[in-house]
Amino acid sequence: MVVIGVDTGGTFTDIVYKEGDRWGIYKLLSTPSNPAEAVLEGIEKVAGGKKRYIIHGSTVATNAILERKGSKTAFVTNKGFEDIIFIGRQNRKELYNLHYRRKESIVPEDLRFGIDCRVNSKGEIVKDISEEEIDELIKKLKESSVQSVAVCFLFSFLNPEHEKTLKEKLSDHFYVSISSQILPEFREYERSSTVVLNSYVMPVMDRYISHLEENISEDDRLLIMQSNGGSISPKKAKEESVRTILSGPAGGVVGAFQLGKMAGYEKIITFDMGGTSTDVSLLDGSIPFTTDYEITDLPVKVPVIDIHTVGAGGGSIAYIDEGGSLNVGPESAGADPGPVCYGKGERITVTDANLFLNRLIPEMFLGGNMRIYPERVEDLMKKLSSETGLDPYETAEGILTVANIKMEDAIRKISIERGYDPKEFSLFSFGGAGGLHASFLARSLGIPEVIIPVNPGVLSAFGMLMSDVIKDYSLTVMSIYSESIIPHLEEVIKTLKEKAFKDLMEEGFDSKDIITESLLDMRYKGQSYELIVPYGDSIDKRFHETHRKYYGYSREDTDIEIVNVRLRAYGITEKPSLKKIEKGDKRIDREAILGYRDVYFNGKYIRTAVIQREKLKAGNIIDTPSIIVEYSSTVVIPEFASGYVDDFGNIILSVEG
Repeated sequence: MVVIGVDTGGTFTDIVYKEGDRWGIYKLLSTPSNPAEAVLEGIEKVAGGKKRYIIHGSTVATNAILERKGSKTAFVTNKGFEDIIFIGRQNRKELYNLHYRRKESIVPEDLRFGIDCRVNSKGEIVKDISEEEIDELIKKLKESSVQSVAVCFLFSFLNPEHEKTLKEKLSDHFYVSISSQILPEFREYERSSTVVLNSYVMPVMDRYISHLEENISEDDRLLIMQSNGGSISPKKAKEESVRTILSGPAGGVVGAFQLGKMAGYEKIITFDMGGTSTDVSLLDGSIPFTTDYEITDLPVKVPVIDIHTVGAGGGSIAYIDEGGSLNVGPESAGADPGPVCYGKGERITVTDANLFLNRLIPEMFLGGNMRIYPERVEDLMKKLSSETGLDPYETAEGILTVANIKMEDAIRKISIERGYDPKEFSLFSFGGAGGLHASFLARSLGIPEVIIPVNPGVLSAFGMLMSDVIKDYSLTVMSIYSESIIPHLEEVIKTLKEKAFKDLMEEGFDSKDIITESLLDMRYKGQSYELIVPYGDSIDKRFHETHRKYYGYSREDTDIEIVNVRLRAYGITEKPSLKKIEKGDKRIDREAILGYRDVYFNGKYIRTAVIQREKLKAGNIIDTPSIIVEYSSTVVIPEFASGYVDDFGNIILSVEG
C-alpha cells in the first residue's frame, strides 16, 4: 500500500508519499478552476494502479467562502430572530473609518425565515413546531431555489428536538445543517454563523469529495484533513464541511510539532510561507487550538488550530499604493498567471524579487523540472523601480523588506502580544518560500535559532500523514464551579465519551486505539469570554493559573463559571517512520557543493556557496553564506547565520542578533 498526503495550496499541490521504506515527494501547479484535477493527476503520477491510503487537505471550503462561491443558502430560526445572522455583535471592525461598510451577508434578507416555535432557557418546549408551518417553509424554500438550509433555534443545545424534526422534513429536498449537531453551545450568533457557513460550503464539498471518490479505486481509503489537526471520514467531511476550512495550514503545524519533538524542540514558532499567504503558530510544548476564529468577519466556533494568517507569500504582488509607497500583498498572482518568472504573469511578486537578487537559482527550480524566465523579471523590475524612484536592486530588496515586516507582525501577534518572548522559542520554517526569509525574520525578532526540515516545501502534506483521526465534542453546562457540580461534569464527560467511542469504532478503530482528552471552558463570573482549561484535579487552581498566564492576574475571591464541557477524541493511526540520515564530518563533502554565485545582500553582492541538500550529511557545518537547493524549496543562509545538519537532516541555524 502507498500512503499519500496531499495538500492543495493556492499555487502548488503538494504530495508526500511512502511505499515500504521509500519516501517520495511531488509538486505540481494547482488547478484553481477544478482543484480535484491536480489532486487526481498527482495521485496517479506517484501511485497509479496501486492500493492507496490518502489523507487530503483542501482549500475548497476556504475558497468558496473567501470568493463567495458557495451554495444558495437559507437560514431558519425562531420567529423574530431572523436577522441575528446579520446583526451580529456590537464590535466595529474599523473604529475610525467613517465610511466603513460591512460585507454583504452570505444569507440575504429574503432567505431568512422564522418558525413560530420556542424552547426556554431550561430546555423545556414552550411552543411546539407545527407540520403546517414546516410545509409552508418547504414551499417557500423551493420557490427561492435554495440548495442548502442552515437551522439554528434558541437553546437547541439544551433540547435539539425542533431542529431534528425540521432536518428530517427538509433533508429530502435540500442540504441541511443543524446547530445542535455542528455546535451544541450557547451564544446564538456564533452558533448561527458557524452553521450557516457549514451549509454554505456543504454542497461544494459534497461534489468535490464525491468527485475524488468516483475517480479513485474502491480499494483506496480516503480521509479528509480538518482544521483541528486531525482527519475525518469523507462522509463526515461532507456533513460538517466547516471543520475543513484551515485543513492545509493545520497539516503544517502537525508536521512541525512531530518533527520538532523528534529533534528535541518543543517550544517552536511555526512559519509556513507558501505562494499566497503565510501562516504562523506558537507551540509551547503542545499544539494550541482555539474556538475564537473568524473568516471574512464571520465567527467559526468549532475548534481549530490557533493559526494566524497574513497575506504575504511568494506570489504576493508588489505595487505602489495610494500614498506613493512600495507595498506588497495581500493580492497574489496564484498559480495562474503566477509570478512574472513563471512565464505568464505581468506584475512583480516576492518570488520575482528573490530571483532578481540571485537568491533563487532558475535551473534548480523544482529540481529543474519547471522552466523559469529571469529575463522577464529584469524588464518588469526596471519598470517598477522607475515608479519607486529607487534602482532595481533597491526596489527588489524593498519588496522583500515590506513582505518580511508583514510576516514579523504576524509572529509578534502570536507571541509578544500574548505574553511570550520570541527569544525563548525556535523558528520552525517551512513552505516553499519559508527558507528564503526565515533567517531575516529571526534576526529582526531576536529569535536565536531557525529549524528547516527536509523537504520544507511539502511539510503540510507530510503533517497529514502524521495526523490522527480527531473528533471534537462539546456541550454547554453554564454552572458556577463548586465541588458539588463535579458529579454532573463527570456525567456529561461520560456521555460525550460514549458518543466519541461509538463514532470512532464505526470508522474502524479498536477501543484500545482511542484516547480522549477532557477540557472545560471557564471564566470569572461577569466576564464575557472563556479560557479553555484541561479537566482534572483542582479545576479552580488550574483556571486561576491559566488566567494569570494569559492576562497577568487572577481573582481568587471571585466565583468561576464553567460554560462548556469539551471532549477531544483521538483515533490513533499508524505513523510512517523516519530514518536518520548518513553521518558525515564537519566539513561538507565536495560533491555537495554545486558551485558559487554572487548573491545580492544589503546593497552589495556576496560570493555565496550553492549546496545540494540531498548530499548533506548529519554533522555537516555550514558557516559561510550559502544557498541550499532541493526539489521543494530553497534555503538562504546570509552572513549573520550559520548552522549544522542534525541526525534527521534538519538544518539548525544560529542567528546573530
